[in-house]
Amino acid sequence: MNYRECAALLSEKDKILLVSHKNPDGDTVGSAAALCSALRRLGKTAYLYPNGQIIKKLRPYAEKFFAPADFTPAYYVAVDVATEKLFAQGFEGKIDLCIDHHPTNSRYAPQALIRDEKSSCGEIILELIKAMGKGVSKEEATLLYIALTTDTGCFQYANVSARSLAAASELVRLGADNREVSLVFFRKLSPARMKLEGMIYSSMSFHRDGKVTVATVTRAMLSEAGATEDDCDDLAGLAGRAEGSVVSVTIKETEEGDSKVSVRSSPEVSSSDICAVFGGGGHAMAAGCTIACPPEKAKEMLLAVIDEVWK
Repeated sequence: MNYRECAALLSEKDKILLVSHKNPDGDTVGSAAALCSALRRLGKTAYLYPNGQIIKKLRPYAEKFFAPADFTPAYYVAVDVATEKLFAQGFEGKIDLCIDHHPTNSRYAPQALIRDEKSSCGEIILELIKAMGKGVSKEEATLLYIALTTDTGCFQYANVSARSLAAASELVRLGADNREVSLVFFRKLSPARMKLEGMIYSSMSFHRDGKVTVATVTRAMLSEAGATEDDCDDLAGLAGRAEGSVVSVTIKETEEGDSKVSVRSSPEVSSSDICAVFGGGGHAMAAGCTIACPPEKAKEMLLAVIDEVWK
């Protein structure tokens, strides 16, 4: 559907629950919170599913919208969730509407607003709120600016387009607090995160003459650094900073002993094709998956797949 059709659909609904994805980032949280705010301004009863994995720096922007325990939804909307496997931990329910920007979206919802040309779901929500006819509040502009900047690496990633920069300009004009967002999400690190990054860099491995870089983050490393999940946002970008890297892989050991994998690549290699082998997906140059084995074994498997995908 298009923006006006989606806005009209939501105008007919009430008691809406907005669902983010597991291991939530700034895009899913900021987009869902902004849409929740806009729906409330339309007079709707709307809440966010209280995703327990939302990290410390994002939580203040989301928790005011969390659904109370006694809330019974009548309509479910997934925001920035590509597949049913990625629903927030603990969520139970059937999604009625999916709003997303991933080209690998599995089309699990009966209604969908999908724009895979957008660099972030926040850009879609911006257009959707405008289509609702009530304008965009300053709070919503800030939430969407968080969504846009975190999903583009503060405009450093290859998914940035003229549309991305135009959306950022519009959001600042609408009142987004870009100074606060830059300070909180891009300029300050905890001491534990600094120590963890040092450990990641010192243990990185290089393959195919440095064109493939692999960073591994184990539970032992987190413990030694004194780091928690709050210190682990956007680790996926570190390995790709190495000069000459074409494909970068970040493997993070989960509490269950599995490996959460993030792949980033240049245009000549598809990150999505690599992750699809393991049941994951995402974008051509940024994708992810989970492999049910320890990091060292996952590394071997990923390097073998990269050799197959990138002849």
